[in-house]
Formats: sequence, structure tokens, C-alpha cells
Amino acid sequence: MTPAVPTPAEVPTGMPDDLFEALTAYERAIIANDLDALDAFFAPGSETMRGDAGGLLVGHDVISAFRGVRGGVPPRTITHVEHRELAPDVALVVSVSRYHGGGTGLQTQVWQRTNDVWRISAAHVTPRAHALDKSVWRTVGDPLWQGAWDGPLEGLTVAVKDLFAIKGYRIGAGNPTFLDSARPESTTAAAVSDLLRGGASLRGIARTDEFAYSIAGDNAHYGTPPNGALPGALPGGSSSGPATAVATGQAEIALATDTAGSIRVPASYQGLWGLRTTHGLVPRQGLLPLAQSFDTVGWLTRDGETLQKVVDWCLSYDGSDSTERVFGESGDDLPWRFLVPDEALAAVEDDTRAAFDAFLAGLAASDDAPMMRRVSIGDLDDYYEPFRTVQASEAWRNNSDWLRAHPGATGAAVAERFRLASEVTSDAEARARTKLQALGEQADDMLRGAVMMMPTVPGPAPMRTSDGAKVDVVRQATLRMTTPAAVGGFPAISIPLLTVPSKLGPAPVGICLVSRSGTDIALVRLARRLAGAARAFHRTETP
Repeated sequence: MTPAVPTPAEVPTGMPDDLFEALTAYERAIIANDLDALDAFFAPGSETMRGDAGGLLVGHDVISAFRGVRGGVPPRTITHVEHRELAPDVALVVSVSRYHGGGTGLQTQVWQRTNDVWRISAAHVTPRAHALDKSVWRTVGDPLWQGAWDGPLEGLTVAVKDLFAIKGYRIGAGNPTFLDSARPESTTAAAVSDLLRGGASLRGIARTDEFAYSIAGDNAHYGTPPNGALPGALPGGSSSGPATAVATGQAEIALATDTAGSIRVPASYQGLWGLRTTHGLVPRQGLLPLAQSFDTVGWLTRDGETLQKVVDWCLSYDGSDSTERVFGESGDDLPWRFLVPDEALAAVEDDTRAAFDAFLAGLAASDDAPMMRRVSIGDLDDYYEPFRTVQASEAWRNNSDWLRAHPGATGAAVAERFRLASEVTSDAEARARTKLQALGEQADDMLRGAVMMMPTVPGPAPMRTSDGAKVDVVRQATLRMTTPAAVGGFPAISIPLLTVPSKLGPAPVGICLVSRSGTDIALVRLARRLAGAARAFHRTETP
């Protein structure tokens, strides 16, 4: 059924009739979500622009890819149109929309007529305000829970991944059936309490991929949170909700977990700072487990200074008034020496490798040049395969009873992972654990005098329109790069230092640093030094 004409009946004064007809037809197409018609209404070429609160899209094909995952707009009526001629056959059109479900929006468009056809060459959309993005938040407040009135984290807000216990609330684990079957928690997880005692306030409980058993950031039940740095791209998981909350400015800190990369991947995809702490350093009481041998607590922030405040508070200790080594092993700075693993560079995409090589060249030529050396850490599959085996066996033990009691309650991709996990034998798990122990000891020896440095992930975030098979290929390639740190239980930080081309425009890719266990605070200091060096040589390169 063709929707009714959703524009005013009268043509605004001075507006050409054929432009008004084009605007009316465009509104019909957008309400109907007619993707072919909408593509035709936007001018072809690489200079066409569309912007909204999520960011700027440049190029007809980029805009088209974004529109394919947007899913249309709610029913609306254009109640007022203003027209201004900018030049012959060029017009500025500003229209006010009223949504049938309540609220108003504003559309600002530049239309150009070529060969008697009007097309949009630039557009900015101000949609109606949304009280809650349910793909990002499960529940949210202002604040949801007030922290201490003073402290080093005063004024900062926290998005908590929906795996942590918060007194009076249920853990949802990214699955509505699990949420319905859960009981309210009687205590608050230690990792949450630490932030509250430091003066931070809880902004809300943010979405996670189901049972944290994913790395893409999608959720079959609640939708996929937006990527705050690259509109139209996947956000990265399984800490997708809290990462998006930070990237879009809805919180300053994300409290998250990293089993196989679930802090580092969304940090890389969304241009954030993300720290996976030493395994076992942050208490895991009150955390719903996926795989205890690797589950690690950590944080994401928009800048290194905020992350430094968090780790200085949450990871330091005061033995007495006379204690000098408040930061433990991190009281000393890590060496300004980096090891770059050949196998990781061989696993990344060409554009990522080019950007990383340029970064290394700039760093080597800077005034604060560190020592750098290429090394071999062995085949990445030697880490990934035993890791995957142990992770799967633990994930199945933790969740099998619930899964059997609730058949069909998970999305298809997660259900398939659990099915494969159920087939892991005890002998296979034992062999994998033996391999992991040897690999961890080998990596620990390598990190005694230097810090490992490499791209965090193979490339930019995949498009939300990518099919499941392609996303799974990216997922496995990503896990091959992120598992070595998890195998050793080492702290690892992703820093937003690279920019690479993508189909959606310039995209962030992180640089990951990995150091020996217990040096987490010093690792953040080192990462900030590296970011400072990068800023210095980028300024030198700018004419």
C-alpha cells in the first residue's frame, strides 16, 4: 500500500513545483523504506554527504550501505517546509516532521537539479529524542546508583556490562529468557563497588552479546548497538553496550569483561582506550562467568587520562601510611622497548599493516624513539585452538543446565557455539590445558625485558550489513590475534592510534600493548607515553 502524501498540501512560496514533487516522493520512499528509490534520490559520487547524531557519512555508496541496516523511519508527517535558493538549480530545504508516535524532528537538505532531475547532495537529520536506546541499555538512570560524594572518580559515570551483580537488580546476560529466570542480586559485585567508592556513579546496565560468547557486538534479541566512531559498522563485542555508551558520550567509563578480546575489540572498533587487566587481579565475585580460566575484568574510556584515574584507584593499594610502593609492581615504569610479533603482522589486513608500518616509522624517527625489535611468537593457531577448546568446555559447564532447560532461547550463532562446546571431551580439554601452560610460560619469558606491540585487530569494524559467514571469518581472524594475551593471563591495552580506510569512511584501529602480569598501572602509563609520542610526530608531519 502506498503511504499517503506526508508533506503539506501547499507548495512553499518560491519553491519550484518539481522540487516539491521530488521532496514529496522522497518522503513516500523513506516511510516505505524503498531502498532503490532512496538511492536514486541521493546524488551519485563520492562527495554526497549525510549526517546525524551518529556521525557523518560521505559518498553515495557509504550512505547506501548505512541505509540498508537502518530499517526505515517511524511514520511521520512533514508539517512545515522552508525553501531558499542558493544558486540556479541549487536549493536549501528545511522541513519539520511530526512523528505519529510523538515527538518532532528536523531535516536539512541541499537539493541540486541536473538534467531536470532533483537529487540530494547533502543532508543533516535531527531525529526525535529517544529516552532510551534499548540496543545499548537494559536500564538507565541519572544516575541509576549514586556513588560516593567525593573521591578520585567524582563526577564520572559508569556503564556496567550486564554480567555484574548489582544489588536489587537481576543479571540479564544479553538474553531475555535468562533475565526472566534470574533473581534479584542481594549484593553488588566488588568491581562495581570499587568504582562507586571512588566517587563514580552508575549510569546504567548496558547490553552484552548473549552470555558474552561473541566478539562482533550483535544481539539477536535486543538489536545491535551503534558504533560510536563509524556509523553503519558493528560495535564489537561482547562488551558492545558499555563500549557504545562511552563512545557516544552517555558514560565516561565502561566496566566490562575480556575473555578473548571483548574489551580490546570494541575499543579498537570504536576508537576507545580499553584495558584488559591481569587475570585474577580484579575480583570476579558477582560476575557471571563464561570461562573462568580467562575471564578478566577491565574498563573502556574515551581518553588515557580517565583510564589512568580508574586504574590508579581500582588497582593500587595502601599498606600503611609509610607504604611507598602503592602501585605494587607498577611502581616502576615499564621499559621503553617493544617487541613486534611477525605472526600478528602477517594476520592483519593490508591497510592495517600499512598504517602500522607508518606508525612505527614515525615513532622510530621521533625525539622519543624507543627500542623496537621484530620477533616470532609462533603460529597464532597454536594459541587459538587450545584456547578455544578450554573456553568452550568451561562455557558449556557453566551454562549447560540452563540451556537444556530453555531450548531455543538463544540466537542461532550463539546456539551453534554452545552446540560445538558440548562436544569437547575431557581428554581434549586436558591436552589443551597442557599446551596453554607451556605457551604461557614461553610468553612470560619473552615479556620480562620488553612490551609486545601490534595492531589490536586485523582491520576496521565490519559493516552491519555483512553476512554471518563473513562476520564469522573476521571473528576467527580477530581471536587469533587476541588470544595470546589471554593465554598468558597478561594485561593488554588497546590505544586508538591508527586510522584506516573502510567502505564506511576512515575507521579507527587500535594498537595493542601486552606486558607481564601485575604491571597494569604501569602499562597504562606506557600507553599514554606512546600516545604522546604519536601526537608529537604527527604534529611534525603536519605542514
